[in-house]
Amino acid sequence: MEDCIFCKIINGQIPSNKVYEDEDLLAFEDVNPVAPTHVVIIPKKHIETLNDIQEEDAGVLASLLLRAQSIATEKEIAEDGYRIVLNCMPGAGQSVYHIHFHLLGGRIFHWPPG
Repeated sequence: MEDCIFCKIINGQIPSNKVYEDEDLLAFEDVNPVAPTHVVIIPKKHIETLNDIQEEDAGVLASLLLRAQSIATEKEIAEDGYRIVLNCMPGAGQSVYHIHFHLLGGRIFHWPPG
């Protein structure tokens, strides 16, 4: 998508502090972190919302979760705990329409969120 900020980050049009990149995924530090560790993990394939995933996207979604686990270990938050957030649609707080996980850690989180 031309106007998608995450697609622009993938294409190098907008700089990011990359944490990880491969042919399917990109992970980068959030520019407005809400926790000491706040990494955004996205598929390179543009999928607007969780409502738009297809069977063919199962592999990349599994890769997103596995990469989140790996980054949590690298960032040394895996033992104390971390949260993965995926918002879907405005009522849940989605503001960028390209699915993405927020990997959050380094502080205590409460339940319920929000």
